[in-house]
Amino acid sequence: MSVNLSQAEADALIAVAKRRADDEERKFPPPGDRLVIPLVSIDKREDFLLDITRSQINVAKITHQNRARQVVVLIRLDIDGAPHRNPDGEVIPCPHLHVYREDFGDKWAHPLPAGKFQNLGDLFRTFEDFMTECNVVEPPRMQTGLF
Repeated sequence: MSVNLSQAEADALIAVAKRRADDEERKFPPPGDRLVIPLVSIDKREDFLLDITRSQINVAKITHQNRARQVVVLIRLDIDGAPHRNPDGEVIPCPHLHVYREDFGDKWAHPLPAGKFQNLGDLFRTFEDFMTECNVVEPPRMQTGLF
């Protein structure tokens, strides 16, 4: 299923304040696992998903993404993965951030914005910084044990 949003629609979905959809306490996924967390806009008009995907082999490799309408990746953060080749041929080293672009979806990557991600070696802190980037104002309840 392909959903193409206008840039204005995508920008509005990125900017809207989001909150956890339930009070379930979740565990940060271990290496090789994935967690999908439901979110909802503050006005309850839009549903979102927050994904955490961890590599089993390279435990430092992790992907966070925020999706709208089930399948539209609005923002994705890739850490310790392969470099990304943008549609124009430019290669962006990892870590990098994908932000929805009309007609391209999440196919464009950018270097991380300065000062937005404070400590990529701290998995939970990076998750918190990613939620800030996605405008999650009421985060999910998470166990923050050792990962």
